Amino acid sequence: MISESLLKVRKNPQTMVENKISFATSSAELSVYDTFEKADRVKLKADQLLYCGMIAGKKIMHLDQDNYHREFLPHESFILAPGQLVEIDFPDAQNIRPTTCLAIEIPKEKIKQVCDYLNHSAPLPEELGEWHYNDHMVHTSHNQETQALLSRIVNIFTEDHPDKSFLSDLAVSELTARLLRHQTREIMVNFSRENPEHNGITQAVSYLEANFNRPLDIDTLCKKACMSRTKFFQKFKQSLGCSPSHLQLQLRIQGAQNLLKQGYSVTYVAYEMGFLNVSHFSRCFKQVMGIAPSRYN
Repeated sequence: MISESLLKVRKNPQTMVENKISFATSSAELSVYDTFEKADRVKLKADQLLYCGMIAGKKIMHLDQDNYHREFLPHESFILAPGQLVEIDFPDAQNIRPTTCLAIEIPKEKIKQVCDYLNHSAPLPEELGEWHYNDHMVHTSHNQETQALLSRIVNIFTEDHPDKSFLSDLAVSELTARLLRHQTREIMVNFSRENPEHNGITQAVSYLEANFNRPLDIDTLCKKACMSRTKFFQKFKQSLGCSPSHLQLQLRIQGAQNLLKQGYSVTYVAYEMGFLNVSHFSRCFKQVMGIAPSRYN
């Protein structure tokens, strides 16, 4: 658990709001932020891309220029573009129960390095262009793999290991690749929503998004794409970096998050999102989010 890994690096706080402890290698910088009292409109800005993972408590993020106001909860991440200003509220921070997040500052050179590698090894479909980072804020949930990666990054940065720089470079490269994959998948889904007739894959993605709470019908998706099953799976993964079932699950969990935040019961959300029973929904939700739906609010 990340929270357990951070216990050993916390020291007596120098400030009650966004107390910061930092660790740096040649690849990136890791900072741990603790806030021990309620605060409003605390400004955050970085020169490099900033990957923030929520550990405990709740923040409310404000980007006034985009009219963006959203809660930031444990097992969620947001990525702040270089030079972008965000203002943060800490509605629940307490001295005995601080609001905690970690922030990983990723140099622009690292992003370019990973993009160059992906453009060579896994080029995108023509309509998406080349791999690149889009300068806008990303808000997403940790899956189990991301959660494990963040725990590993904390351990690497806080331990005195002889290969610390090398290991941190590998871990930050992996985190950057996951960020780019997630952002590109969102772009492809949005593109398919706006241009469903562009090609076979956009038609299939548009149909899947419109029917994500129904049983997955691969034959129908193949017909929408005008492809054989083999070609469809190959092109789908090339465009979205995942299988149709994975995208469907992602869409279902996103829908479930929104309903749970509105106060709907776990049972109602499970059936509304198309799961056959509550147990299956709970297992899938925990697999993606790292926590049970009953603990998510």
